[in-house]
Amino acid sequence: MSQRQVLQVFELYQNARTRFVQMVAEQATKPQNIETLQNAGIMSLLRPLLLDVVPTIQQTAALALGRLANYNDDLAEAVVKGDILPQLVYSLAEQNCVYKKAAAFVLRAVGKHSPQLAQATVDCGALDSLVICLEDFDPGVKEAAAWALAYIARHNAELSQAVVDAGAVPLLVLCIQEPETALKRIAASALSDISKHSPELAQTVVDVGAIAHLAQMILNPDEKLKQQVLSALSHIAKHSVDLAEMVVEAEIFPVVLTCLKDKDDFVKKNACTLIREIAKHTPELSQLIVNAGGVAAVIDCIGSCKGNIRLPGIMMLGYMAAHSENLAMAVIISKGVPQLSDCLSEEPEDHIKAAAAWALGQVGRHTPEHARAVAITNTLPVLLALYMSPESSEDLQVKSKKAIKNIIQKCTYLPALEPFLYDAPPNILKYVAGQFSKVLPHDSKARRLFVTSGGLKKIQEIKAEPGSILQEYINNINSCYPEEIVRYYSPGYSDILLQRIDSYQPLIN
Repeated sequence: MSQRQVLQVFELYQNARTRFVQMVAEQATKPQNIETLQNAGIMSLLRPLLLDVVPTIQQTAALALGRLANYNDDLAEAVVKGDILPQLVYSLAEQNCVYKKAAAFVLRAVGKHSPQLAQATVDCGALDSLVICLEDFDPGVKEAAAWALAYIARHNAELSQAVVDAGAVPLLVLCIQEPETALKRIAASALSDISKHSPELAQTVVDVGAIAHLAQMILNPDEKLKQQVLSALSHIAKHSVDLAEMVVEAEIFPVVLTCLKDKDDFVKKNACTLIREIAKHTPELSQLIVNAGGVAAVIDCIGSCKGNIRLPGIMMLGYMAAHSENLAMAVIISKGVPQLSDCLSEEPEDHIKAAAAWALGQVGRHTPEHARAVAITNTLPVLLALYMSPESSEDLQVKSKKAIKNIIQKCTYLPALEPFLYDAPPNILKYVAGQFSKVLPHDSKARRLFVTSGGLKKIQEIKAEPGSILQEYINNINSCYPEEIVRYYSPGYSDILLQRIDSYQPLIN
């Protein structure tokens, strides 16, 4: 065989390998082909091509493996069992930027599925190589490495700590300062995933100056970057008062409030989440939000969106109202109660209704004035219906009952309570009767209205256990009226009168 023929054979072989990996990479993008490729033993065919002498074949083979591993955890596990990861990790330090991006993609695709698969990437030494890639000249390599590290860190505190120990955090903070928006997004996402697990991990992010750089990007025009920045700041602030104060000290107010009017729903949601995580810690931090105009801004935001986007704002109002009478009044003054009542009535999801019920309970539990502000929005009957509905989730029933109890025990606005005499079960009725027994002895107008509205008559019809708290409250109510009035409205009294008519002998002259 001549030299020319030998070269032709090698060229044919190279072309065949190239076409093979290109076709596999292309077919791996189509879900209907995945099972066929897996059954054909594609992993074992691609593995040797990672060591091919032709760089484009190596790169395309890695891309194909990444697409397969990305599809499901079975294929990702096949990559691990095929002993492919060590070769990829080795190549991260040796190959060009195109291969590095493909290799990092495979590591990300494997690590994303479960803590066990993420641990497999750590065990093969991927973290050190990925951290080195964060210092690469090519921004695409940095982005691919940051993405892989984020997917590993997001699973749990142990994996996140491994990423920290590998030295990733300072380099990720440098990455968010790079000009490329895509790199900023992924680096912010990675910092968010590291921060979310524990105060200690969040502190490692804070210690390298991340907060200041993140805060500067709150008004970046890129929506996805804003989402990640707000998420990272939320995860830092949620852990402790000290961390929340550090976020506030970066002068995020009132800047962050502009995000509540953003056209992107997830920017709104993440901004509300950040404000919620700050407000929940102390009355002082909540007051700072009030002073910045944050309560009205959050209430407007809740009104401008639907579903889960509303949830952090609803919870923020609940946390704030729980702190003190003054903060709960700030929610009332900013017209938060009607908005929460709308959420309670409009939202189809039980977990959102439950959050709204909880928040309303926190607003109404302080004083009669607070309770009245909730009661006049016709919220109490809605809460009662949700509590008694067999279709409500257990959590919604519990939170509705708690809210009813909190509000009723402070409510002295009797017109809002009277319907409960007819509809409420005994465990709620006792709180309603208790409020009547407190108010009626001191309010003659209320006593008269209670009679004319039929309330006193209804009280006499209630069958309470002798010696129970409910019976005690009924006795207290009855003691507010002359005995003949109470008898007149007692069940069976009309029969007694009729019997007296039957037995009465008129005097005839």
